[in-house]
Amino acid sequence: VQLVESGGGLVQPGGSLRLSCAASAFTFSSYAMSWYRQAPGKERELVAAISSAGGSTNYADSVKGRFTISRDNAKRTVYLQMNSLKPEDTAVYYCHSTRGLSVSWGQGTQVTVSS
Repeated sequence: VQLVESGGGLVQPGGSLRLSCAASAFTFSSYAMSWYRQAPGKERELVAAISSAGGSTNYADSVKGRFTISRDNAKRTVYLQMNSLKPEDTAVYYCHSTRGLSVSWGQGTQVTVSS
């Protein structure tokens, strides 16, 4: 599966961004999808995850109430709506897919939160 992220950029604290991840898999609806992030000098961490049908989601404590993960299986796309952004949200954000033993990563998109 090929994953292509978009939507990153520079935003002021308190602002919003929406990340998108387009997948090449025709069976996209059978993949669980996640967003991870990695800040400089830190390990990659799970930000949010969504089940294949979209009925179940979970979030890192640090983003609960501010970020929302969603998916459109018809468009083979997963989204991450990020509101009330903080400087500590600055990182490269990666899209991730899993189905059984199959795991794929996108190339990442930079999100910078700064005034």
